[in-house]
Amino acid sequence: MAGAGGRLIPIGVWMATRCLLLLMVFKVITISPLDVTSDVTLIYHGWYDVLKSGSFPLNDVTWQYPPAAALAILSPGLLPFLDYTTAFIWLCCAADAVAFAMLLRAGRQGGGRRMLGAWVWIAGVPLLGPTAYARYDVMVTAVAIASLLALARRPRVSGALAAFGAMLKVWPALLLIGTPRDRSRRVWGTAIGTVAVIGLLFHAVMPGAFSFLTFQGGRGTEVESVGSLVFHYARHHGWHGEVRLNYGSVEFLGPYVDVVSRVALGLAAVALGWLVLWRLMARTFTAATPFDAAFTAVLLFTTTSRVISPQYMIWLVGLAAACMTLRASVMALPAALILLATGVTFYEFPAHFQDVVVSDHRGVALLVLRNGLLIVASLIACRRLWVAAVRTSPEEAASAVQEDGTEAPEPASERLLSW
Repeated sequence: MAGAGGRLIPIGVWMATRCLLLLMVFKVITISPLDVTSDVTLIYHGWYDVLKSGSFPLNDVTWQYPPAAALAILSPGLLPFLDYTTAFIWLCCAADAVAFAMLLRAGRQGGGRRMLGAWVWIAGVPLLGPTAYARYDVMVTAVAIASLLALARRPRVSGALAAFGAMLKVWPALLLIGTPRDRSRRVWGTAIGTVAVIGLLFHAVMPGAFSFLTFQGGRGTEVESVGSLVFHYARHHGWHGEVRLNYGSVEFLGPYVDVVSRVALGLAAVALGWLVLWRLMARTFTAATPFDAAFTAVLLFTTTSRVISPQYMIWLVGLAAACMTLRASVMALPAALILLATGVTFYEFPAHFQDVVVSDHRGVALLVLRNGLLIVASLIACRRLWVAAVRTSPEEAASAVQEDGTEAPEPASERLLSW
């Protein structure tokens, strides 16, 4: 009975929270005058009509996605008895359910696994509010979770899934950074081959498969990014720029925006350099290292990005949940901070997005809090990943493992400190 209860309680909570989420996204419960499904109804549906004709959106600069993203945009066609937006929402819910099922199953496998990952996912997705089901990021995140969970037993499948995710939305390529050395050749080789096959197939059958690569040059700084805080402050002190819908997001345009954007790109380059250095210096790989490294890498690139759209938090929630399926993970505190940041993001968008757009004090305060949490989580994650993989010797890591191959349970005091 205890085992059945262990399954039924999280399933029941997942169902209850998702019912509430569906009520919000279908506007039965209204939390903001802003319609978060408008991107699906207008932009995604418009792309659907173009993609259905056999071509990518060749002249639409808002199309900034790798070619396999077409599959996500076309997926509502699988439910022809529903209108496009309704079908898309239900497919996002299905992807959410698949991700939850994978995390639930992983948490019950024993051998150093735990149920905390499923609970992080249960809590994290509804914390973002209706945006979670109004973008296709939950579909990509489900693929990323599947890739990480497959790594231990099916490295080639893991590599193929990471590659497929990268062809959906680029960032899952970062999942490969922490691949153990004894599996790197199989994982990376499969990933490269999968990317090549998918890319060639789309290039052969649909014109404009890689047109998205030229659609980023004129970006500004998006109003929710870390760099945007400079201009939110400057607007109150005589800065004469503007806020405008640009490249599919609301961005600052005007004097010095290009400077701040270049700084953001420079910080992203520094983050990449740190990750490469970590990879070269790492000498201790536990079962959790690939998970922790993937989470840290995506967290760094999210925090330093010129654009931090609300749906990006789903990526971090998913990877945090994957980390928390393993007792060996050192990302408990960053994962908790990501959950807090996701909840703040809900208040920032859609609840108070107008305050952000006009740089009102309430909107800016929410941004400072959310982006501050991301920065702190990034710094803690980097430090913990470095200590765990670079400063901890393989002998020390092995001493934490019991004779049956599972990790020794932490004392209660250490569990509290780890949070």
